[in-house]
Amino acid sequence: MDSSLFKLTSLNLNGIRSAASKGVEDWIAATGPDCICVQEVKAQAVDIEGKFDTLAGMPGVFHFAQKKGYSGVGIYSRHEPSDVIVGFDPEEFDAEGRYVEARFDTPARKLSIISSYFPSGSSGEDRQAAKFRFLAKMHSHLMRLKGEREFVLCGDINIAHRKEDLKNWRSNQKNSGFTPEERAWMDMLLADTDTGGIKDVYRCLQPDTTDTCYTWWSNRGQAYANNVGWRLDYHLATPALAALARAESIYKGEKFSDHAPVTVGYDLRNLCITRIQA
Repeated sequence: MDSSLFKLTSLNLNGIRSAASKGVEDWIAATGPDCICVQEVKAQAVDIEGKFDTLAGMPGVFHFAQKKGYSGVGIYSRHEPSDVIVGFDPEEFDAEGRYVEARFDTPARKLSIISSYFPSGSSGEDRQAAKFRFLAKMHSHLMRLKGEREFVLCGDINIAHRKEDLKNWRSNQKNSGFTPEERAWMDMLLADTDTGGIKDVYRCLQPDTTDTCYTWWSNRGQAYANNVGWRLDYHLATPALAALARAESIYKGEKFSDHAPVTVGYDLRNLCITRIQA
């Protein structure tokens, strides 16, 4: 990827301690992203402090779940945020540690990078109902944000939008992650209307890929070996920011978790984001 691009990575760690034991920090150091958004940290502040509060020289900001060993998101960046927003829904979902936003504002523009982990509904009807509540609240939040600033949300959204986004789409149409309601939510978010206007950055760059687009594989059977996967990890951006995307990659050379890192290179040179001085 062109070194002049701003490299932004999203990765569901499935536990930061587990991913660290599998070499994720060495990979981050070698690939040198400007910023990496992580999900499913599965740790508390006491577990992070002095161990994982910095990765490959990048300081992190986090939103931890109240429940131990559950959820949690973070953003590691080589650039100093002007502000950090932790959580977006104090009534219900902030307790689950699902949203952190780093702002990089100047007098000339407002820009946010968000790491978010959407709920899974696969464990039962109660969690699927919670997922639908989350989607409704997240939609309202993103529409408000779109009216105020440019942003890119990186995360595991636990939805495969199109049949090209998972291997066995026919047999999964009633399963969480590929239900008609979830796909309709994506349709609404990505539509060029007042209730949408967000861009799926990977699909802007790779509109037709199938087997190569997957980012998650079940640990059951030989799903990874046979590439029976789903595309669950996204960069969702405002149109102006999505238009600056120039290159993408899904790294499958090493397996740090059950998800693969998704990196997009953005041409942000005119936005004047300055690196933290070493």
